[in-house]
Amino acid sequence: MQHTSVSLIPLEANDREQFILDNQRAFWYGAMQEFGMRDDHLDSQGEIISRKTIEACLDAPDSEAYRIICDGQKVGGVILKIDRATNQNELDILFTAPEVHSRGIGYGAWQTVEALHPETKVWETFTPYFEKRNIHFYLNKCGFKIVEFFTLQHPLELPPQNDEEQDGPDEMFRFVKVME
Repeated sequence: MQHTSVSLIPLEANDREQFILDNQRAFWYGAMQEFGMRDDHLDSQGEIISRKTIEACLDAPDSEAYRIICDGQKVGGVILKIDRATNQNELDILFTAPEVHSRGIGYGAWQTVEALHPETKVWETFTPYFEKRNIHFYLNKCGFKIVEFFTLQHPLELPPQNDEEQDGPDEMFRFVKVME
């Protein structure tokens, strides 16, 4: 496994718009790789992950947003939700620019996240069923386990984000990583 040295720097207010656009581009790229232009997973604005969803993650209480830096360049981002009372934390978003995929940058970022929050007992995240790269990454690189699959046949609906109706793909995997 390639170990790439990356750092995380807190997201600055003047970089928020570019962060959102970079995030949308990264998820759009994954969908296009899988489905091409026939993709029916895009929302009404042509995005896999909407601006509303990203902004809700950024603005959520206890959220932390970072830019992933490698070789002095912004190459991705991370949004975490940290629950200091339970130490059961969420990885809301982790993305890298498509042009730096397969260089160990996402894994280096994840290692940095874990080092930032050694008090974490459990990490949780979600990813769409078609994001094969993400599924491989969380399972085989980062040590998460799939614990739930949300689909129309699931007895429960995907948990709403911020008390609003879910606006992302309707088939998602839920991952959990119990820290030792």
